[in-house]
Amino acid sequence: MKHDMYDDGDITRILKDVKTIAVLGASPNPARPSHGVMNFLLSKGYTVFPVNPGQVGTEILGRPVYAKLADIAEPIDMVDVFRASEFLPAIVDEVILLSPRPKVIWGQLSVRHDDAAAKAEAYGIEVVMNRCPAIEHPRLNIA
Repeated sequence: MKHDMYDDGDITRILKDVKTIAVLGASPNPARPSHGVMNFLLSKGYTVFPVNPGQVGTEILGRPVYAKLADIAEPIDMVDVFRASEFLPAIVDEVILLSPRPKVIWGQLSVRHDDAAAKAEAYGIEVVMNRCPAIEHPRLNIA
């Protein structure tokens, strides 16, 4: 997939198909973008798993926090990444070890690493980068 421009149909399909989302880098701080996006995703009916090793043992927006993706006991459809681009290769390595693998890795605004995306796609994982589902969802008027 080309990562400079995404087809609205692909984004719509992804956001309609996924049901479970791990928010990697979730924050309990309401001023942080990850908190607002997680709240938005919950409001749209997604099952959301906050992932932040520094917050394990707590809850964010009523959801228990996990240290790493592998700690989540149920299948994840999408990993929403709130980490710097330089961490994306290691995140892809972690994701490809999951069974079943998530269908999508979504890099938030400014999160882009083309080599990591190519590796994920080689494993059959769709990748969206430098986009925000909380912007795309209302922009595309997804019900």
